Amino acid sequence: MIIMADFHFIRPWWLLATVGLIITLYLLKKHNVNQSGWQKLIPKHLANVLIEGKQSAKGLSLTIPFLIGLLAIVALAGPTWKKLPQPVYQLARGSVLIMDMSYSMYATDISPNRLTRARYKAIDLLEKLNEGEIGLIAYAGDAFTISPLTEDINNIELLLPSLSPDLMPALGSNPYAALALASDMLKNAGHVEGDVYWFTDGIDQEDVQDLTNWVRENPYRLNIMGIGTTAGAPIKLPNGQLLKDDSGAIVVPKLSENLLSTVAAQGKGQYARMVNSNQDIDTIVLPPIKHDAESNNESSQTGDQWQEFGPYLVLLMLPLVLLYFRRGKLLTLVPILFLMTPSKPVYADFWQNLWQTKDQQGQALYNAKDYEKAANTFEDPMWQGSAHYQAGNYQAALDAFSKGHDADALFNQGNALAKLQQFDEALAAYDKALELNPELQDAKENKALVEQLKQQQEQQQNQDNQQNKDQNQQEENNEQQSDQNQQQEQEKNQQQSEDQQEQNKEQQQQAAQDQQKEQEQEQNPEQENQAQEKPEQQPEQQQEQQAKAAKAQQEQEMEQKHQQLLNKVTDDPYLLLRNKMQLEYQKRRQNRTSVGAQKKW
Repeated sequence: MIIMADFHFIRPWWLLATVGLIITLYLLKKHNVNQSGWQKLIPKHLANVLIEGKQSAKGLSLTIPFLIGLLAIVALAGPTWKKLPQPVYQLARGSVLIMDMSYSMYATDISPNRLTRARYKAIDLLEKLNEGEIGLIAYAGDAFTISPLTEDINNIELLLPSLSPDLMPALGSNPYAALALASDMLKNAGHVEGDVYWFTDGIDQEDVQDLTNWVRENPYRLNIMGIGTTAGAPIKLPNGQLLKDDSGAIVVPKLSENLLSTVAAQGKGQYARMVNSNQDIDTIVLPPIKHDAESNNESSQTGDQWQEFGPYLVLLMLPLVLLYFRRGKLLTLVPILFLMTPSKPVYADFWQNLWQTKDQQGQALYNAKDYEKAANTFEDPMWQGSAHYQAGNYQAALDAFSKGHDADALFNQGNALAKLQQFDEALAAYDKALELNPELQDAKENKALVEQLKQQQEQQQNQDNQQNKDQNQQEENNEQQSDQNQQQEQEKNQQQSEDQQEQNKEQQQQAAQDQQKEQEQEQNPEQENQAQEKPEQQPEQQQEQQAKAAKAQQEQEMEQKHQQLLNKVTDDPYLLLRNKMQLEYQKRRQNRTSVGAQKKW
């Protein structure tokens, strides 16, 4: 009875094809009856007797195609009577994680410091919160959205290691600003209820009133994780120095558990001090808020996704197809087989699958260091440029960064141009970036590095030109000296031949002796010249070899310095986040005053 009550067709319009099937088979039967011309010549009563057995056989042969076609139509209509359990909607739970990034998080009362332990504990919390949307906020002197509400927990886990007090543009501690930003985030996303998870190492008495007002004005639960110890410890900065107050005393921040537990209780949440186990996480992670029975039943409803039994009818068709498998018979099944083309499964809930955006997919590839695929996946031109930059495709990175016109885009253009060794264009890009944001410290540093690179490049070019000039001058001097030696030797040989002729005419007897003496005299100067030329040639060759070796070594040293300076060019993947926070903070200072109690650490 239950099966008959729930039995229906998912695609009932396919049943209309039964009319077409009946018409097709009727026409085939009529064609078979009239296909022989001699039947018209025989009287009708005799023709019926003669073809009765044959017609009955043909009528039986058309029954099989009819059954095959009927089963195909019913299968395509999608018979079903079993409903699959399918949630109507995903659990609408909104959560916001707030991270305290004040300087007190550098305290070393827990090893290695409060900041490092808080990062790991935050990752444990995200793994515990495996459903709903989660956002990330960091605060110091002011609060900033690090990640909006998202179901991609992995993206938030990748951002947590980059958080530090040095990243924040405003020093101090303003927890009220963070809570106000969290409530706005949940309200804008349509979450009437939600949880706020606050990781902090303490508050002052001046903060209690503002936090109490926030709890009264907002319906969200406030769960607090205390970081540190009540004894406290000095704040060890990244440069190794200990933080001191205005009077020169070393600052020792202590965990204010009493104040934090009071605020958490007022916010209908839980407070827990951070421990090595997951007991603290289990304490602050509360189950979703339950109301009446109606809302509980609503969360367990199932959608209209039915199990389709049409494919099982295809198994019944196979024996019939085998019975009809004779020459010339399968052509009748062509229209039926065409109707059996598999269709895509139809589901009542069209929005059941939620996918990541292109930028989220590209972010995952970027973090996996698959920069080529990430560049092709990103839709944001700034992220495309960063991926191309990391992949070494600096020209493609420049093209992507050129689509932006803010200070960050111009700064990234300068970095890409510097890698392409287009130093003049890089300096121009840095200048434009500093015009839009004069406090962009990274642009100032990179500009100074590029100026050094440009200066070294010019010096190298000048040295190369001077060396080439000296080498050409030396070659010209060697050629002139060689020409002079050859000319002197020719003149000397000519003079000696004339003296020999005169001596032969005057005294033939002494010709042989005189000729021998002259030959000895000729050989002595030649030997002396050769002896003088050899030591002259050897120092010249040595000098050339030494000059070439010195030049090669100098070029290698310049290339190493050049590469070292290029490596100093900042290409931090989180630079965009830091610069945006700085710009947002500057706008806030111009438009409004800070709300909530503040301290320096």
